[in-house]
Amino acid sequence: MAIAQPATRPANPRFSSGPCAKIPTFKLELLSDAALGRSHRAAVGKDKLKAAIEETRDILGIPADYKIGIVPASDTGAVEMAMWSLLGARKATMVAWESFGAGWVSDVVKQLKIDAEVKEAGYGEIVDMASIDYNTDVVFTWNGTTSGVRVANGDVIPADREGLTICDATSAAFAQDLPWGKLDVTTFSWQKVMGGEAAHGMLILSPRAVERLESYTPAWPLPKIFRMTKGGKLIDGIFTGATINTPSMLAVEDYLVALNWAREIGGLPALMARADANAKVIWDFCGQKDWVANLAVNDENRSNTSVCLKFTDDRIQDGAAFAKAVAKRLEKEGVALDIGAYRDAPAGLRIWCGATVETADVEALMPWLEWAFEAEIEAQA
Repeated sequence: MAIAQPATRPANPRFSSGPCAKIPTFKLELLSDAALGRSHRAAVGKDKLKAAIEETRDILGIPADYKIGIVPASDTGAVEMAMWSLLGARKATMVAWESFGAGWVSDVVKQLKIDAEVKEAGYGEIVDMASIDYNTDVVFTWNGTTSGVRVANGDVIPADREGLTICDATSAAFAQDLPWGKLDVTTFSWQKVMGGEAAHGMLILSPRAVERLESYTPAWPLPKIFRMTKGGKLIDGIFTGATINTPSMLAVEDYLVALNWAREIGGLPALMARADANAKVIWDFCGQKDWVANLAVNDENRSNTSVCLKFTDDRIQDGAAFAKAVAKRLEKEGVALDIGAYRDAPAGLRIWCGATVETADVEALMPWLEWAFEAEIEAQA
């Protein structure tokens, strides 16, 4: 017989990998100071946009000579801006080990038709970053949101590289220690670790990336929302709060509230510690069970934000159907929402463990995960 339902439920069942759970202290009243009905080009709008940029710099420890811009279309828009504006000056190396990285490969090889070497690894694995020629322009994801695998560190990226490193860090920023000196372009969105609203991306440029922008003109036309230079010079206003298109001032306020919460709890070290603690609950749980395992092959590459799991029990007849049934059962009970694996990923579950998730909720979820597994094994029989 299936085991009895656990007595304790997660206080917040939101474990979606994007948009992610709001900060634990969130309430709509915190957004009352939003500059609603005001132009984002008015002083109040510019001040808030600049504050979002500078608070991001301070909490993440981004060097003072790096440029930070708020751009349209979330992390996707930020990555596309970087690739369309910067690539083509030299050979590229496209690195992918999950669906979003594969998307960047497709855009560069099939759309921009750039001379590129493609290095790929399967879900749960990672490309050997030491095997890459960093005299080429390298595009990669730091943390694979759909595969639960991350770069352990940036040690193998040489400081004297000739190419640019373009890093999609959307599930890593605010939860993992990013080595800014090794990254020339870094992107992320507010909706991940900070639990912000979607549709806005962050684009961070090193001085080397700015130099490329000002010295190189792509052979293809650039849409307006991708243009970062004018007359061969960087449009500096983009990186001081004068956005290319109209941002949501409500979303900006929400991000500022999240940044303030991050500062109050202790900044980046506290954010990383919360994500680590959340992920460890699941890692320890998997270590005690013989029917579930982390999708990541090597422990050093396990993500502490998007934790991806696979079922390993020989009694499971249809892996995809079984995983979907477990996720559906947990959602019906109201204990875990949106934890199914990404549509292109192997069958399993994906549990978000970013800093806005409370460790107590992850702990409360684990007995429910076992209950749902046993219930589906019995239902299958």
